[in-house]
Amino acid sequence: MKPTLLVLAAGMGSRYGGLKQMDGLGPSGETIIDYSIYDAVQAGFGKVVYVVREYFREQFEQTVREKYSGVRCPDGEPLQFQFVIQELDKIPAPFVLNPERQKPWGTAHAVLMAAEVINEPFAVINGDDYYGKESFRILADWLREHQDSEGVYSIVGFELDHTLSESGGVSRGICSYDGQQNLTDVAEHLNIQKDADGVVRGDNSLNGEHVVLDGKALCSMNMWGFTPDYFTKSAAIFKAFLEKNIGELKKEYYIPYAVDCMIKAGEARCEVLSTPSHWFGVTYKEDRPAVVEKFKEFAETGVYPTPLYQ
Repeated sequence: MKPTLLVLAAGMGSRYGGLKQMDGLGPSGETIIDYSIYDAVQAGFGKVVYVVREYFREQFEQTVREKYSGVRCPDGEPLQFQFVIQELDKIPAPFVLNPERQKPWGTAHAVLMAAEVINEPFAVINGDDYYGKESFRILADWLREHQDSEGVYSIVGFELDHTLSESGGVSRGICSYDGQQNLTDVAEHLNIQKDADGVVRGDNSLNGEHVVLDGKALCSMNMWGFTPDYFTKSAAIFKAFLEKNIGELKKEYYIPYAVDCMIKAGEARCEVLSTPSHWFGVTYKEDRPAVVEKFKEFAETGVYPTPLYQ
């Protein structure tokens, strides 16, 4: 069984100032997604599904097909691709979109866009985050082990210290879990950064309290493992979400919220998988030079070939 990789690439990168998904950061112009695809193929993923917006789909799809046309999985089969669209009006009947809303419905809504094209265990990642080789191997192994499971999901947790930006505060979901590594809560914190005294602090999104955070705590970088039954459960939760929020202009349906609802309802459990890999990304434009330097270092030390794809 070859799991599928679902790439959330519909975000516009407002803080970054452009489409991060198409920004060439590697020595030969590779994007962060290019490295994720490379690592996923090596880990045994057989299909990639992209969630994109309609306005850049044509350019994005053409670039992807040209770049990856010769990529093959370890078993020799060509890597498969599909593209799905996330737009504001893609909501179930009988709900009617508020014409004043401009903000997307969130990451859990984006995942639902792929319900008709994914029938196997799948991973979810952001298109603008670098997760590392080991993270993909760990998650691919987990997905293969749970191909016959239902209601058992996973999240790859990264040490908070390794996910901060020197250019400004970031938002992270801090994971809590029990003795069996089962997720019990994801607490969203905003404006997280390491202060001059070396202490990591952030604002709890629920009460606004400015708190000290454990730099070694595992946090969510939106790298999840799901089995196909997730779609049915999430769709039901989304309808309940819309009943309360259809008129809202900014409320979003996030993956942690969907998973939390399933856990509390006894419909699922979610295992927290730790990884030795270091995350990095380009939350802000100022982060770009450090990421470019990192990929240059990877090429010089042989971690990745350059160019990544011939």
